[in-house]
Amino acid sequence: MPLHLWVALALSTLIGLSLGVLGGGGSILAVPVLVYVARVDVHVAIGMSLAIVGTTSLVGSLVHARAGRLDALAAVLFGGAGMVGAPLGALGTHAVSSRVLLLLFAGLMLAVGTLMLRGRTRRPGSAPHRPHRLAVAGAGFGVGLLTGFLGVGGGFLIVPALTLLAALPIHVAVGTSLLVIALNSAAGALGHLRQGEMPVALTAACTTASALGALAGVPVAGRLDPVRLRRAFAAFVILVGLFLLAKNALPP
Repeated sequence: MPLHLWVALALSTLIGLSLGVLGGGGSILAVPVLVYVARVDVHVAIGMSLAIVGTTSLVGSLVHARAGRLDALAAVLFGGAGMVGAPLGALGTHAVSSRVLLLLFAGLMLAVGTLMLRGRTRRPGSAPHRPHRLAVAGAGFGVGLLTGFLGVGGGFLIVPALTLLAALPIHVAVGTSLLVIALNSAAGALGHLRQGEMPVALTAACTTASALGALAGVPVAGRLDPVRLRRAFAAFVILVGLFLLAKNALPP
């Protein structure tokens, strides 16, 4: 197997590790890794990303559920609405050029990285908010659209939404986010499968590597400082976003 594919597998493991620890974040790196490291066309990479991230998130959510860190009702509300939005988002992907898709990725990564740097987590002693079911479903539909269109799991949006709108503690929001990502990604991947084929062997290899990373990340999720982890990951996301912006901002 060529060296660049080994590098792609190693990075897939890191993506799974981020999903297991943070309940999101790593999925936004999947498409850039597949495009620039595995050398896959961006439209194919989006469908592959959904398959890889969805399977990895399902594995991670099952481990979190065994530890009691998953809210099934919130996952159904958020994920069910997201499954409606994801196929609709997938319909728009092939109507946009590869360069525009990657520029959208760059802008999204810069925005998300900045929000992660500035974001605050609710303190353990603070008063909880009552869940707003319509707001949870509406946010889920919006994240589903984003999932289908750009091939991102949306955990960087799901975790804060579940914390604020569903009043979940951060560790429960992480586990619940993974199940929501799995539901959204499954719906989005089906939308992409109708429009073309995925390289099955490479998708399976990256999925396996990513799932192993998630299994390694889940046990340490409760032992690491989430603030420092979030900031370090935010800096990495911003750097990748700047790279994509520099590479695609000027016409060829």
